[in-house]
Amino acid sequence: MKTEISIVSAVSLSALGTIKDEIWKAYLTDKSYIKQTKLNDKPTFVAQIPDSLQAEIEQLKTENDRYKNLDPSVLFAIFTARKAVEKAGWKHQNFGVNFGSSRGATQLFEEHHQYFLEHKKAKPLASPTTTLGNISSWVAHDLQTKGPEISHSITCSTALHALLNGIAWLESGFANYFLIGGSEAPLTPFTIAQMEALKIYATENDTYICKSLDLNKKKNTMVLGEGAASICLEKGKKSNALAIIEGIGFATEILNHNISISEEAICFQKSMKMTLENIDYQDVDVVVMHAPGTIQGDLSEYKAIQNVFGEKLPMLTTNKWKIGHTFGASGLLSLELALLMLKNNQCIDTPFYKNIQQKNINKVLVNAVGFGGNAVSVLISKNNLIKD
Repeated sequence: MKTEISIVSAVSLSALGTIKDEIWKAYLTDKSYIKQTKLNDKPTFVAQIPDSLQAEIEQLKTENDRYKNLDPSVLFAIFTARKAVEKAGWKHQNFGVNFGSSRGATQLFEEHHQYFLEHKKAKPLASPTTTLGNISSWVAHDLQTKGPEISHSITCSTALHALLNGIAWLESGFANYFLIGGSEAPLTPFTIAQMEALKIYATENDTYICKSLDLNKKKNTMVLGEGAASICLEKGKKSNALAIIEGIGFATEILNHNISISEEAICFQKSMKMTLENIDYQDVDVVVMHAPGTIQGDLSEYKAIQNVFGEKLPMLTTNKWKIGHTFGASGLLSLELALLMLKNNQCIDTPFYKNIQQKNINKVLVNAVGFGGNAVSVLISKNNLIKD
């Protein structure tokens, strides 16, 4: 990286809620927030946002007559973006916006398509409310910023690609402030059916439905969750920084199958090595793994970490056993966990992988990858924070 980038605020929305202290308390427990609900006329495992938070999203819809026509993925983004910008103190700043989503307006698209099948015509707002650019455009509209508006989908590494893009804009000098985010509301019949068709979705009821980072599981256990996160970035080392971004890496590998990565996750090996190009590997204290809860996904990433770090591995963790896989938002929800562990100097173990010992946490590496073998790794640190 050409310069240090400060993370000056971060706000999320997931099955854990949205209040930082409550989210951390939830991480400290061994409770999973995955529950069974009825979807496609059958019991299905999902991780939904709490009812109290859903009520806040419903309230947001009433603030503007046009908001009632927006997909939950857009409303999630607006909700977290407002709070992140307020915490960053950007009231009088112009900033860029880059929100990503793997699926975009999933719920609305399915509803509009069903209406088309039944009536052989589309509703007037079908197109503008289901385009992928819909998310960043509405966030920028809601915040009345004058910077660039960018949307994209790079499957499950989408949110961390938004972070890469924000950094590129800051380093180019075209912007001094950038709001990046990821948002996903994938708990819909067709989306769940797609994952079931791939035979990667959890089917067995157990104490822990999603066995993310269980390296000995015999069945795939991925579960979808809904969520969003917004993060404010500023160029340079800022006094209000939550963490400093010290390294970024990315890679794509040639696939043998549409949804899989290689046995030893070559893309992850490349992205991690790129991120740590100027870093002593032994200085990395924790890796927040992508670990989607599938047999190959978890194990191949673990092998990649072994290949990069050797016998002395950092502490390892993930959050998908607790909040599900939030597709395009998952990378930033993992980054939020990294920020919380830095702040509280504690690594969160999973039920399936216990770290041998806890140690001080100064640097955390976050991984994400999606269909297409597009890996991203980001290293954040509190070592160089400005002391009050």
